[in-house]
Amino acid sequence: MTSGPPGKNVLKLKPGSEVKAKHDFKGTRADDLSFKKDDILVIVSGTRDPNWYKATNSIGGSGMVPVTHLGMMREEVKLSTMPWFHGKITRDKSEEMMKSKPSGTFLVRESTHFPGDYTLSVSYSGSIEHYRILYSKNLLSVDEETYFENLVKLVEHYQKDADGLCCMLGKPLEKRGTVNVAVDSDAFRESGWAIERSKVIVTRTIASGNFGDVCEGQYLNRQVAIKQLKDNDKAAQAFLAEASVMTSLKHPNLVELLGVVLEYPLLLVMEFMSKGNLVEYLRSRGRSVVTPDHLVQFSLDAAKGMHYLEKKGLVHRDLAARNILISEEDRAKVSDFGLTAAEEHNQYGKELPIRWTAPEALDSKKFSTKSDVWSFGILLWEIYSYGKVPYPRIPLAEIRKYVGNKYRMEAPDGCPSFIHKLMKDCWNISPKERPSFQSIERILESVQGSVGRS
Repeated sequence: MTSGPPGKNVLKLKPGSEVKAKHDFKGTRADDLSFKKDDILVIVSGTRDPNWYKATNSIGGSGMVPVTHLGMMREEVKLSTMPWFHGKITRDKSEEMMKSKPSGTFLVRESTHFPGDYTLSVSYSGSIEHYRILYSKNLLSVDEETYFENLVKLVEHYQKDADGLCCMLGKPLEKRGTVNVAVDSDAFRESGWAIERSKVIVTRTIASGNFGDVCEGQYLNRQVAIKQLKDNDKAAQAFLAEASVMTSLKHPNLVELLGVVLEYPLLLVMEFMSKGNLVEYLRSRGRSVVTPDHLVQFSLDAAKGMHYLEKKGLVHRDLAARNILISEEDRAKVSDFGLTAAEEHNQYGKELPIRWTAPEALDSKKFSTKSDVWSFGILLWEIYSYGKVPYPRIPLAEIRKYVGNKYRMEAPDGCPSFIHKLMKDCWNISPKERPSFQSIERILESVQGSVGRS
């Protein structure tokens, strides 16, 4: 490393910042850290020379790096709002809503005659024209000649040019209440999250689901977990929405996103959690291996991750031991943000995990941080029962009735009374009376100090 005056437009980087290499760098001194273009580095500290920083790479190497070879820091991927998207409304309802509106007024709705497709409804010279939007091979089209990645790009195109429509789109008829969002893959590239497929090696499948597989693999000589999307048209936006949420999150008790492969099939590349999910961890090891100290620590780890989501105004909506993963160092991390959404967001079209879902969410499909707190109480019961299924001996169809009649699960064998009290506080029928995750974290921290990890 040689000292010198700062170059023009030198990046000012903070410790912990992630940067992407713009060019190859081959160090010439023993304390230099060599790297390749597109490698991701983490800044450790600055130096007296603003042109040089100390950094680490993904395989644990550290050394001095020149700022001139570094690109922008990875940034949160922003979602595009769709105020003109009205979801499941009928053709008649859309015509009633748009009656007497000026030409060019428009809305987009889900097609009632062709499930999976959409309809663009446009007011023109006193009538309403309806255009079917086909969804095929992860792309959208009105005329099967021009294709778009998402509804936002389609609308933006026809707001600039009628291109075969009755008229150019003008002012949208905006939906009241919760506004839907769309994800643009270009945003991942611009924000530094895109990964070249050639750098990801899939080695084996760990689990399979309706929309894709979870695999183990390698990325930049690092063991990683890979979510791979199956060939499912409408799942692509949900898949990218999950990734966009993860770009805004960084906490030691949340599973970390490393990047996204944007060619199909889409891949989410995440840190690998070698000991699997918590429910299988507890069941396979049992009381002879997992001590009460571990149970407190796992509970606290999950509470810390959820407190972080709580501060950011995000709701998980599927908090359960199956979605808590365990690292090689026995740290628990919250995973599976496919359901994460803004506070008080409504969920449609997905089967609810009844045993874990708060009563108000089962009744109204309305989720909040407080419904996550109810689920955390169920998670605590799972942890202290060493992975048993909640509400044993109660048929699934009867659980909501039992809960409504004030039934609450008894403490698992050996569960401390203060933990069972915390469970019951989480299961208060009034969401407002449930504790916050901040309070839960404090309670568990106070106990951990006297119990500790064995």
